[in-house]
Amino acid sequence: MFAMRDSGISMMLAVLWLCASGSQSAAQTYTITYSGTTFTTLHSFDGTDGNKSFAGLIQATNGNLYGTTYYGGARNSGEVFEITPGGTLTTLYGLCSKSGCTDGEYTYATPVQGTDGNFYGTTYLGGSNDLGTVFKITPTGRLTTLHTFDGTDGSQPLAGLVQGTDGNFYGTTYIGGSKGDGEIFKITPSGTLNALHSFCSRTSCKDGRNPFAGLVQAVDGNLYGTTLTGGAKGYGTVFKVTPSGAFTTLHSLCSQSGCPDGEFPQTGLVQATNGNLYGTTIVGGAHDSGTIFEITPGGTLTTLYNVCSQSGCPDGNYLYAGLIQATDGNLYGVMGIGGANNGGTIFRMTLSGTLTTLHSFCSQPACADGQYPAGGWSRTPTGICTGQRQMAGPTAMARSSACL
Repeated sequence: MFAMRDSGISMMLAVLWLCASGSQSAAQTYTITYSGTTFTTLHSFDGTDGNKSFAGLIQATNGNLYGTTYYGGARNSGEVFEITPGGTLTTLYGLCSKSGCTDGEYTYATPVQGTDGNFYGTTYLGGSNDLGTVFKITPTGRLTTLHTFDGTDGSQPLAGLVQGTDGNFYGTTYIGGSKGDGEIFKITPSGTLNALHSFCSRTSCKDGRNPFAGLVQAVDGNLYGTTLTGGAKGYGTVFKVTPSGAFTTLHSLCSQSGCPDGEFPQTGLVQATNGNLYGTTIVGGAHDSGTIFEITPGGTLTTLYNVCSQSGCPDGNYLYAGLIQATDGNLYGVMGIGGANNGGTIFRMTLSGTLTTLHSFCSQPACADGQYPAGGWSRTPTGICTGQRQMAGPTAMARSSACL
């Protein structure tokens, strides 16, 4: 299993790990054309340059892409890397390079580029208290630990950061904080951290517990996110928090009999051009396989799509990664398993809820096209979607023109 010391980590992540660890065949470079879309593998990790990447990628102002791996590298504690759009990968920093891993180890999160040109991110463990860190890394690979969590201010961040319009960074921790069930925090670029909200601070944890994903700042200036568990029914929440820490629970999942609105939102939210927010749940819905939902900034939630709506789940199953909105106005995402070959899918969905499966992984012999996508897509300025997926064994990065 993962090198994680929190026995409360979600079972959904454990399922993802089992899927990604099943086979050990080598990854290959390939191109797949479907519906006029080209899909190309950019790089296959071999362990020395990283292994098991669960995060997406971000394109920086220099045009290159940046990401992280959870394992691999010289100390098997994860890497921060840069890769060109053509597929040339450079390791920028190997985590746990300092004695006692005070610089952090193991990261699930995509780094974010700040307005100063540097990248900011989190590690799940490591730091002087072995409870995770917030770090800054330059484009040339010089890493600075900005903050080490001590439990009271949060512990074990799974998600990355978002830079607010005020220049500060905002994030979540999965556990820890004054109440023990996760924290929303603000941190300055120089490393001053302030807790904004400690979860499970109300009767029966109605404000939620265990935020698995990060935050998104909407056009109204507020930050929106999800908690994996807690809420009025215990199955997770959608919330809003102001940059100063005023917290509002917008929706508690499984609010109706049978949980038609879904359960356990593991991913964060994306705000679309219509002003509404879109997210996913890992289970629940009409087929107990998860949902894709729309929620207004005021908290009105609508289930747009019930996952596994077709017999045998050719539309996919398990929404591990978040959604993006592409330049065509549609939402794009991946399913961790399911599809025609039970290796996961890439899909497109309209804002009204019409879903189209673009590709089913493992469609070639020995799954040469990959299987079990873990990281979500990120859209580059030119509209190309770039993401990561678990191959049969190693992790590979891929590029698709599906999001033009």
